[in-house]
Amino acid sequence: MNDFTTTDLASLIQKYLTYCEVQKRLDEKTLKAYRIDLRQFREQLRNDQAAQIARIDSATLEQYAATLHRHYLPKTVKRKLASVKAFFHYLEYRDLIDKNPFNKIQFHFREPAKLPKTIPLPTVERLLSTIYTQHRNAASEFQKNITLRDAAVIELLFSSGMRISELCSLRSSDVNLSDGTILIYGKGDKERRIQLGNEDVLRTLKSYRDTFSLQIRQSGHFFVNPSGHPLSDQTVRRTINRYCALAAIDIHITPHMFRHTFATSLLEADVDIRYIQEMLGHSSIHITEIYTHVAVAKQRAILAGKHPRKDFRV
Repeated sequence: MNDFTTTDLASLIQKYLTYCEVQKRLDEKTLKAYRIDLRQFREQLRNDQAAQIARIDSATLEQYAATLHRHYLPKTVKRKLASVKAFFHYLEYRDLIDKNPFNKIQFHFREPAKLPKTIPLPTVERLLSTIYTQHRNAASEFQKNITLRDAAVIELLFSSGMRISELCSLRSSDVNLSDGTILIYGKGDKERRIQLGNEDVLRTLKSYRDTFSLQIRQSGHFFVNPSGHPLSDQTVRRTINRYCALAAIDIHITPHMFRHTFATSLLEADVDIRYIQEMLGHSSIHITEIYTHVAVAKQRAILAGKHPRKDFRV
């Protein structure tokens, strides 16, 4: 095996990122996180004079982890180390290193349990009502078209539970509104097909598709802006914030909260958790089970406030 300097390390990182983009087909958001995390790791090596990749051992990694812990929350440290670990697995797989230092080390993280944040259903209804009101009262054809697109985006987030990255990367060929099915490419390029069951949602999506048919055809993406470019997740976030302000909604709503609300609502409606796992595209049912804790928490709140025992005077 060759000894690689930090300059060579930079080229190896670039080769790995190209591999992630071309062969693994990771989305741009994930690639950006990898770039940031691996650049930070390389710069730390330079500071610590660990110039040769062959000299990186478990002690080097432990020292790097300790440095991260001084500046970041456990969740962020875990992600940054995972990025570096994936890079070293790539080097090992390609026989670019003799030994993988991650094989001799285990990191333990104590993260506070965080339940998924959901949106109260009346709030979702108020948000959608505000968007449709803006659509009906639009002063121009341009505003009418944009508000229609915004309604389609929010309706699909809430009715499908898909991730924002999945929504923004939808191709027009993935969406079949004749039978109400959508083909989604999730994490790890895993495919799943979901069925839309609400006629109002389908009507809005069809109206959007017909209105933006030219831009959709030119772009190949299903959700586009008036210039025909694919919709970005930042545009969706700004859109949600704008309508929340118009609707006087005082909670911060993110695109992912629609996914949490979708899953929790189905669970509370007694839908089998295995179906929810499939619709969400979770690799393991243990990931989906986090929503059972949300449902239990809501049950506790309901019982505390509504059960007649609270009125007893004994």
